[in-house]
Amino acid sequence: MNLFAVAILGYVTLERLAELIFADRNTKRLKAQGATEHAAGHYPLIVAVHVLWLGSLWLLANDRSPDMFWLAMYVILQAARLWVLATLGPRWTTRIIVVPGEDLVKEGPYRFVNHPNYWVVIGEIAVLPLVFGLPWVALIFSLLNAAVLTVRVREENHALRG
Repeated sequence: MNLFAVAILGYVTLERLAELIFADRNTKRLKAQGATEHAAGHYPLIVAVHVLWLGSLWLLANDRSPDMFWLAMYVILQAARLWVLATLGPRWTTRIIVVPGEDLVKEGPYRFVNHPNYWVVIGEIAVLPLVFGLPWVALIFSLLNAAVLTVRVREENHALRG
């Protein structure tokens, strides 16, 4: 067991759990304000991909020494993740939640790209396995993530168009 690897994986696990709590609170508050959830059927697939991704890293990477270049790339992605979270604030969720009458966010990273959170997730799914020298894990989960994000982005765009 490599303690640095375990620390990295522990951080990512705690971060994801904290985000789920934050997202759940935001979802409940938004729904109480009249927001509606769209295309909930695909959500379990997203959760499954992320749980299997992180679980595979705990299984395969906990005894590997991290590559500092890829770790630096992952840290940059975390900064981008924080930028997205800070920009959306109480509107950030892990589900497709639409508040009727509210304008789309056009600040922060949303000035530059559509769906910046998904771009961050694409990077994270690919980069974290590379931190531990597991390119085939990066490939497998990048493909699975691409499949669920294809559905997700299509459904979110549809919901946002109203």
